[in-house]
Amino acid sequence: MTTRVALVGGTGKLGRIIADVIEQTDGYETVAVLTSASDLSEIDGADLVVDASTPAVSIDVVRAAIERGLNVLVGTSGWSAERIALVRPLVEAAQTGAIFIPNFSLGSVLGSALAAAAAPFFPSAEIVEAHRETKVDSPSGTAVRTAELLAAARTEAGPVDSPHVDQRARGQQVASVPVHSLRRPGVIAKQETILSGPGETLTIVHDTVDPARAYAPGIRVALDAARAAQGVTIGLDSLIDIGLRAPSTGREKHVVDDAASGQVARTTGA
Repeated sequence: MTTRVALVGGTGKLGRIIADVIEQTDGYETVAVLTSASDLSEIDGADLVVDASTPAVSIDVVRAAIERGLNVLVGTSGWSAERIALVRPLVEAAQTGAIFIPNFSLGSVLGSALAAAAAPFFPSAEIVEAHRETKVDSPSGTAVRTAELLAAARTEAGPVDSPHVDQRARGQQVASVPVHSLRRPGVIAKQETILSGPGETLTIVHDTVDPARAYAPGIRVALDAARAAQGVTIGLDSLIDIGLRAPSTGREKHVVDDAASGQVARTTGA
């Protein structure tokens, strides 16, 4: 059975990559390509809506899909946990499915998961993300998702240490994590998550150099999941088993404290 797809934002950079993947994947057919300025009634007749529009338009796309009882796959940046919470009741009431993917790259997902796994052991964490100068939103959706994962992994350890955050140059706090956004030519997408503790720093870096090749496998996974999705799903990591889980024993804070006092401690991650 062929799934008929309405692609919103299909003329943008990500939209063109998604369009190519759909064309090359059996079982899918693009029946409508919309720009961010198109009338959303053009999604009528589709089985699935894929959104690669802009942050300002994306929420209207999601609502239009839900109102029509259509599942929606969202690749548009700018969807924080708070913003997703606004549409979650609509998705549940309509008994549809909405999947939000901050980044389709497997490497990016692994980088965020590694950072979350390490977060309970380091009192300090900051994120520096860089994108080309044409990216209209900041922080990036990937940075927001990473910060939220770091905070979730530190439930027992508490918020990260973020001194002087009242100063604007210290970045924007997302779930207590300072995020710094660079917008400049000569870069596609790069993110550094910097975790620091007594006497050491761990930096996890992901650099996208070929978006089409980096995103295609994740787009295929997300498309297949979106066809039968129910409720709200966030992140490519929710669709694949990457074999990483952040520790949740409640003992991680003691590891950091003991390290600061010169003691040696052992802990077992969940």
